[in-house]
Amino acid sequence: MTQARAPAPSDLQLRFLLPSAGVRGVLVQLDQTWRAMAARAAYPPAVAELLGEAAAAAALFTGHAKVDGRLSVQLRSHGALRTLFAECTAAGTLRGIARLQEDASEPGAATPSRDLRSLGNDAVLAITIENPALGGREPMRYQGLVELDADNLGEAFEGYFRQSEQLPTRLLLACDGARAAGLMLQKLPGDGGDDDGWNRVGALFETLGSAELLALAPADTIHRLFHEESPHAMGGKPLRFACSCSRERVAAMLVSLGIGEAEAAVAAGDGEARVLCEFCGHDYRFDAEAVASLFRGAGAALPAAPGIQ
Repeated sequence: MTQARAPAPSDLQLRFLLPSAGVRGVLVQLDQTWRAMAARAAYPPAVAELLGEAAAAAALFTGHAKVDGRLSVQLRSHGALRTLFAECTAAGTLRGIARLQEDASEPGAATPSRDLRSLGNDAVLAITIENPALGGREPMRYQGLVELDADNLGEAFEGYFRQSEQLPTRLLLACDGARAAGLMLQKLPGDGGDDDGWNRVGALFETLGSAELLALAPADTIHRLFHEESPHAMGGKPLRFACSCSRERVAAMLVSLGIGEAEAAVAAGDGEARVLCEFCGHDYRFDAEAVASLFRGAGAALPAAPGIQ
C-alpha cells in the first residue's frame, strides 16, 4: 500500500471563482511562514493554534478585500490570553504575536482556551485595514468589530461577514504544528449563479475537515471540492514571513519617550539602550552618542514606531 505524501511546502494565497454557482473564494496555506512566526515564542498549544488561524484569516481577508497597505486581526482580553495579533500586507508579508498574562506559566494559573466564549465579556476581536495615501487619495483606516458569540475564529468571522456585507459566507480555519490554512467562500453580490448554486457549494464545503485542509496542496483542495463547478483561477500570491520593524522606527519610538527616559534606558542597559522586536527578534542597540544624536535631529520627521496598532 502506497503511503500518501504530504504536499511540498507552500505559502500561497489563491483566489478563485465558481461562476455557475455565483461564488467567489480564497484559499490560503502557510508553511514556512507559519513556522517562522511560531518559532518566536513557546506558545501553549491552544494559543499557537489560535495564532496560526488568525494569520491564515488575515491572509484570506487580504485576498478578499481591497487592501493596498495592511490588514490585521487583533484579539484583546483580560484573561489568560491578553493579545492575539496577525497582520498581512498587500505585498504578501505576514507577522504575528500572542501575549499571555504574566503569571500564565505559574502553577495553578488559568490555561488559555481555544473557546472564544471563555475570554470574558470584555474581550474584543477586530479586523483593521490601513491603506496608505495613493494616487492623490487620503490615507484610510477602517476597523470592524467581530462578535465573540462563537467558540472558534472561523465561525466568529463567518458571522461578521454575513452581518457587515450582507452576503452568505463560509469560512474554515485550521492550524497544527507545521502548517496553517484557511478557506473562505462568499456568494457574489447580485443575482449571479443559478438558484441552487450557494446550497450546492455549501454542501461541498461541509465535506472538508480541518485535517484535509491542512494535508492537501491548495490547488488540490479546490479541485477535490469544486471540480464539477469548473473553478476559474483569479490569481495567486506567494506569502512569506517578514517584519516591518526598522532602526528608523525604533529611533522614532525612543524620541517619543523623551530624552530623559531614553538616557535612562542607556544607563539601565550598561551604556546601550536596547529594543528587542517581539515579532522578529531583531535586537536594536543605541549607545549614548546615538541617543544624543536622535534628539539633536528630533525636528526631522521619523517613521512611526513599531508595535501593535
